[in-house]
Amino acid sequence: MSNIFQNLAGRTAGKTDWRRPEILLLVMAAAVPLSFATWQSLVNNFAIERAAFTGAEIGILQSLREVPGFLAFTFVFILLAIKEQRFALLSLALLGTGTALTGFFPTAIGFYCTTVLMSVGYHYYETAQQSLALQWLPKSEAPAILGKLIAMAGFASLVAYALIYVTFEALHLDYKWVYAAGGAVTCLIALAAFLLFPEFKAAVPQHKTLILRQRYWLYYALTFMGGARRQIFVVFAGFMMVEKFGYAVTEITMLFLINQAFNMVLAPAIGRAIIRFGERRALTFEYIGLILVFVTYAFVENPLIAAVLYVIDHAFFAMAIAMKTYFQKIADPADIAPTAGVAFSINHIAAVVIPALFGLIWLFNPSLVFLLGAGMAGISLVFARMIPSHPQPGHELIWQKPVPAPQAAD
Repeated sequence: MSNIFQNLAGRTAGKTDWRRPEILLLVMAAAVPLSFATWQSLVNNFAIERAAFTGAEIGILQSLREVPGFLAFTFVFILLAIKEQRFALLSLALLGTGTALTGFFPTAIGFYCTTVLMSVGYHYYETAQQSLALQWLPKSEAPAILGKLIAMAGFASLVAYALIYVTFEALHLDYKWVYAAGGAVTCLIALAAFLLFPEFKAAVPQHKTLILRQRYWLYYALTFMGGARRQIFVVFAGFMMVEKFGYAVTEITMLFLINQAFNMVLAPAIGRAIIRFGERRALTFEYIGLILVFVTYAFVENPLIAAVLYVIDHAFFAMAIAMKTYFQKIADPADIAPTAGVAFSINHIAAVVIPALFGLIWLFNPSLVFLLGAGMAGISLVFARMIPSHPQPGHELIWQKPVPAPQAAD
């Protein structure tokens, strides 16, 4: 494992101290999947086998899970009371706690409550992590390093899914002990990171108020559509595998293992490709691919083809690096933290509504859910084509000529 970690972290000449911002980001990236991957890989089977959920209840659960993401704009106010780095680690511990408790409450209300607790930690952590990464990483290297973070998360997920497969197949452990183990390890890593790493300073102090700037509207639009697209995969693609094709826990876990193995290989390459080809081309490729995947989801009848689509669909998530680095290139550096919270809230407007609404659509026409997803990917494609080849402050849209960056007051 140490060799894998060194390869993902990279070894830069002159950087002999491992207590660096990029290493902390890698450590935190490894901690998240041990909880979230455990929760995600078991959620559909646990919901059906223990809580007797239908499509309607799973939609409600997933909508509740996204509510903390919708409230992520409050992140900027929390920073008035606690440093951003510490808050990221606290959120990581909360994610682990919610996951660890999940299996002990196998009822609808219990599952809803532990899911919300887990989700509060997860979404606040993701908001803080995105903000810290864009503040700490240089623009020229950000896509490549963000790719390494995804690869590290993929490696940790691979470990988590492998352990889940073994515990269910060989040890026959109950859900509650698997959930408890995954959550506990995340909490321990958060504690170790708090004790071992110093507090890192951002180059530019961050605004501590809510910020919505007109010149960021394309980033907001892409973020909104990204939240809608994610729900089709997270909620309904996985649920289809269990409900329509009868995939068991071990089979779903094997799919996740394949997904994360691809992530480990592809994410760093995608990061390098974004540096070479730019955000516009990367997002164009993603959305064309998603249209094809979602249309095929709507009519698939073969469980093997469905599994292949599931892996391809997941591989496209690494392309989201391009949205982050597009914003990094056009942003006032002092806007990064408050905009991270606002962007997560925008991302989750659709995420709060779609699972419950589409869960009802699922009851009478599952194919329509995926066709609507293809339509969303088409809208995203139109937005992606508006990104300039070389975005910068004052040149946020393709039809704009580069002009001096606007003042912070906007």
